[in-house]
Amino acid sequence: MSVAASIAGAAYIVAALLFVLSLAGLSKHETSRRGVAYGIAGMTIALVATVALTAAGAWGEPAGTLGLILLVVAVVIGATIGLWRARVVEMTGMPELIALLHSFVGLAAVLVGWNGALYDTGLTGALADIHHAEVFIGVFIGGVTFTGSIVAFLKLSGRVSSKPLMLPGKNLLNLGALVVFVALTVWYVITPVLPLLIAVTVLALALGWHLVASIGGGDMPVVVSMLNSYSGWAAAAAGFLLNNDLLIVTGALVGSSGAYLSYIMCKAMNRSFISVIAGGFGIEAPKGDDTDHGEHHEIDAASVADMLASASSVIITPGYGMAVAQAQYPVAELTEKLRAKGVEVRFGIHPVAGRLPGHMNVLLAEAKVPYDIVLELDEINDDFARTSVVLVIGANDTVNPAAAEDPGSPIAGMPVLRVWEAESVIVFKRSMASGYAGVQNPLFFRDNAHMLFGDAKERVEDILREL
Repeated sequence: MSVAASIAGAAYIVAALLFVLSLAGLSKHETSRRGVAYGIAGMTIALVATVALTAAGAWGEPAGTLGLILLVVAVVIGATIGLWRARVVEMTGMPELIALLHSFVGLAAVLVGWNGALYDTGLTGALADIHHAEVFIGVFIGGVTFTGSIVAFLKLSGRVSSKPLMLPGKNLLNLGALVVFVALTVWYVITPVLPLLIAVTVLALALGWHLVASIGGGDMPVVVSMLNSYSGWAAAAAGFLLNNDLLIVTGALVGSSGAYLSYIMCKAMNRSFISVIAGGFGIEAPKGDDTDHGEHHEIDAASVADMLASASSVIITPGYGMAVAQAQYPVAELTEKLRAKGVEVRFGIHPVAGRLPGHMNVLLAEAKVPYDIVLELDEINDDFARTSVVLVIGANDTVNPAAAEDPGSPIAGMPVLRVWEAESVIVFKRSMASGYAGVQNPLFFRDNAHMLFGDAKERVEDILREL
């Protein structure tokens, strides 16, 4: 092993440790910034080591110059696009941006797999068989990740309908594709010919499209996390083909953490983990709710201000609507003003509030809301019955009592914030439309619930002026 390769190997170990520390730091509000810093440091070390290794020609290139030029150009282009998108993207656009980024990882895995198939490694016997299996599996995982992520991007960005695709026998199609993949893999290991590689690429692209297209809008937060896991395994597969230990470790970290997060989110939504990753296997599409729930009660900002001024405790449950309206800053100001008046103010965050895990936590942290008053569902759900006023700002499905009380509801059994148990509930919404899952919310028609219509940011600012 050359000196450059040894140094790069040591750098990769350091980078891998920093990635582990990054995941640990991101698990808590208080250490999240440190976790991001660890991740940035690890990626910087990895990139510098890779550039140095390429410059030294340690990958067998005659001079290393061409490889170095291509790598630097790729890094510059990627960094430029990444910085531009990071600066201009709104928080509401983060889910679809992440889904789009996952597609790049999948595409990269497909290209690396094809390169591994076309490049003569000189391996023979059992080692050649292992290499062929790595190529085939890597291309399959990458293809599924690529098209699945593209469909998720299109759904999350509103470019296509969020309704699930219900092809006849869709479950058999998914299972059949997996059986065909296993058969093709065995065939390719025995006879590694190009038509089989083409076939598995087409199969993977079609399966990825169908898997995500079959999942409804209500489960899309889980899909983003699931695709994150797929992209990790795709990266790990590419690492095996490139003989890059860091890529293997990093891919495994992303893949396993993404899978675990998906499992946690499925529990939070009362969804079967296996059914969601299998493309909505066994889940019927939500039906429209035409139930007559009665009349809703409207309220104005001045009346809400009076209720808040006389309240002893307030819980705010934010949702995607708060992100759309960019209302986190006036909400933070309202929180500060109420606490100054002696009102106990806390936030209740559902695990899938918004369209991305941690979406609401990031928005509130951005607005400098204290971490210690931002609580998860399990920490705050028993307190609603002792709360004077609950402000539901842009949330819908996560506060729907039908999940707890209507066994026939499409979201039945989904753990929700029991806001209806409070003395009074104020719901900030633009209209009476149903939530992203397409289910009407009977909370809006309860006697202790009042609707405050309009842009959430403007309505909170109106309340602030009244206070």
